[in-house]
Amino acid sequence: MNTPHALPVVAAVDGSDDSRRALEWAIAEAAGRGADLRIVHVRQYAPYLQPAVLVAGPVEPADDRVLGTIREDLESREGLPPVEYISRDGMPAVVLPEMSAEAQLLVLGSRGRGGFASLLLGSNGVAAARDAVCPVVVVPPPGRAVDSDTPVPPGPRVVVGLQTDDPDATTLAFAFDHAARTGARLQVVAAYPWPVLAWTAFGDFTPTAQDQAAAEHETLTLANAAVAELRESHPKVEVDLYIAPGDAAGHLVENSREAELVVVGRHRRRLTRPAPMLGSVTQAVLLHAAAPVAVVPPAEQKD
Repeated sequence: MNTPHALPVVAAVDGSDDSRRALEWAIAEAAGRGADLRIVHVRQYAPYLQPAVLVAGPVEPADDRVLGTIREDLESREGLPPVEYISRDGMPAVVLPEMSAEAQLLVLGSRGRGGFASLLLGSNGVAAARDAVCPVVVVPPPGRAVDSDTPVPPGPRVVVGLQTDDPDATTLAFAFDHAARTGARLQVVAAYPWPVLAWTAFGDFTPTAQDQAAAEHETLTLANAAVAELRESHPKVEVDLYIAPGDAAGHLVENSREAELVVVGRHRRRLTRPAPMLGSVTQAVLLHAAAPVAVVPPAEQKD
């Protein structure tokens, strides 16, 4: 059985500008990880036009025009990791999650050639981020605007979301590893609900400054505890804790400006939600973040 480090980085392409940007991101990431690069094109046809034997079946890469164009563009480039080209016929939303079982990372663009231009995130990106068994990176189009005046730290930066009452060690480890490998700072974003309303003598509810200070201090304490072990194992990673009241998704999107990567987790499977789910924060970040977004499945999803 392949070990995670022996598995390739998989880049899904379809000839669109978004997928070419995702391919460039995947090339750099594979090189940084010392991994092979597997470039995959899933040729999607209408089911009634497609023979059943070809669904998700093998296709000769030489007969695939999309892969042929990419091969021509890359053949003279130096410094590439080992590259493999794979073509499949089928539904990308099904084939790509299946192929993630043989990948350490799956990379794709936010919209494919077949999607509506008005969509912020295509259906294949949603399916891959929700169903893949390896982490998935979705690369947004350039120039995605984030309406915020909040200053962001200068220099290379990885942003990771932290739910302090239920921290996901797998998501945090992915972010720490990426920051250590690239030399980036790690910004850990933890939000706490506010305002918290308190009963007054007049029958009204009102938040108090003391309560907010207590909530902020508790969140900071929990955040420090959640990252303590990873800080010790990654001593060269500079860590900034960003503690703020309100909407976690909003803070992650605001801090995605000029970031190298935003890392978020996926819901764990539970009795009340046995199927894979992205969660509202992850969906909002995928839709609106200005930086590439890595969606990391929880540990039990990869068994």
